[in-house]
Amino acid sequence: MESSERKKRIFSGIQPSGELTLGSYMGALKSWVNMQEEYDCVYCIVDMHAITVRQNPAELRRRAMAQLAQYIACGLDPEKSILFIQSHVPQHAELAWVLGCYTQFGELSRMTQFKQKSQQHADNITAGLFTYPVLMAADILLYQADAVPVGADQKQHVELCRDIAGRFNGIYGDVFTLPEPFIPRMGARIMSLGNPENKMSKSDPEGCVFLMDSPEDIRRKFKRAVTDSETSVRFDPAGKPGVSNLLTIYCAASGRTVEAAEAEFAGQGYGVFKPAVADAVIALTEPIRAEASRLMKDRTYLEGIYRSGAERAEQLARRTLRKVYKKVGFIER
Repeated sequence: MESSERKKRIFSGIQPSGELTLGSYMGALKSWVNMQEEYDCVYCIVDMHAITVRQNPAELRRRAMAQLAQYIACGLDPEKSILFIQSHVPQHAELAWVLGCYTQFGELSRMTQFKQKSQQHADNITAGLFTYPVLMAADILLYQADAVPVGADQKQHVELCRDIAGRFNGIYGDVFTLPEPFIPRMGARIMSLGNPENKMSKSDPEGCVFLMDSPEDIRRKFKRAVTDSETSVRFDPAGKPGVSNLLTIYCAASGRTVEAAEAEFAGQGYGVFKPAVADAVIALTEPIRAEASRLMKDRTYLEGIYRSGAERAEQLARRTLRKVYKKVGFIER
């Protein structure tokens, strides 16, 4: 294990399988930014995970670069955090193979996300889709991460990661840190504007706000957001899921409490409330959109960031993989 003197380490990543959303920012990126002072942070663009579903190659490359620009525009500092592209560090794939040999078929077949994606992509159920959680475990364990900021829907994968690491440690001794899932409390689940029963998802463009959406698009989407036949603005997730979702978004974007927001819109109706939510979101995202657009024009800078990040990540990854290879009996390179 590494020295206990070091800061606790965080690892997380987002797939470049679509544009980053308001849900990505409020549920993940915002908390990632806040963690940079307290933790040793490793943040990844997980392009290897993205290809479990067929991708357009040119689009995947563009989105990976755009995501890096948006990471930085959201406040991730390449001096404080390691920012890199997963496929640039080959130890992810190498460790995934070893860990796959310590993962049970039954464990993978119980993964909720595999069942869901198998139904969504019934014509392309690949071995990669099935073993995706093993690669996720390798991502985390390579860096001896103490905690993994994840949405509630990914908690099952972190639990499997702990099971695999515990099994490996039980055979070979103290090799891996057992990571804890870290689920942010506020804004962790931003729901679809069109169907507030579902999480906001890039696969539902009209129910989803993207960080790079124009102010006009944001206003249009909030204008169409599902509410109910009442007019009162109050937080009641069971009885008023649409309005409660808009309140969650408004509070996360503006920094107000739910109570303050309810008081602000008391007796005003949705015709006032929905445009106010849109304005709060625009005030939040417009500086991010402007900075990301500026960074996208400076490809040399972005290439320097991902190359430097991969070098720093690989230094940590090599240390873990060397230990793993020695434990399982491979001859040192």
